[in-house]
Amino acid sequence: MSLDTRAKPTPAWLVREADVPGYHPANHTGTLNRRLIGPDTVGSRHVEVLLGVIEKGQGALPHAHPGIEQVCYLLSGTARAQVADEWADMAAGDCCYFPPDVPHVFTVTSDQPARLLVIYSPPYEESPDRVIRGFPTPPAA
Repeated sequence: MSLDTRAKPTPAWLVREADVPGYHPANHTGTLNRRLIGPDTVGSRHVEVLLGVIEKGQGALPHAHPGIEQVCYLLSGTARAQVADEWADMAAGDCCYFPPDVPHVFTVTSDQPARLLVIYSPPYEESPDRVIRGFPTPPAA
């Protein structure tokens, strides 16, 4: 098997983190997201995958997504996730599910920034009409 060393274009279905611009999402503090998989990057219609980097003590303020399921997989760091009135502490390798229409919060508790994959179905796309805000802020983690 020979290795082809000629430069070739990146396939449309492959997304490299370094090629995706970061943005600071609404209703979050100390957060930088990169939309890896979505309608704008690969043309997906039913799923969206983000890479988030969140600073200590920062994260998602209380909110809910009408009709959108959300999954967070913690790659590194620690965090506290809350769904409605129930919370749990998370470590790298843990995964949580935020059901549609239910208020949730995500706060980083590690000294180093946390890295996480965030998956939405269907895509959220930071659309203001696809989020409900104004829930009370829970006590600090």
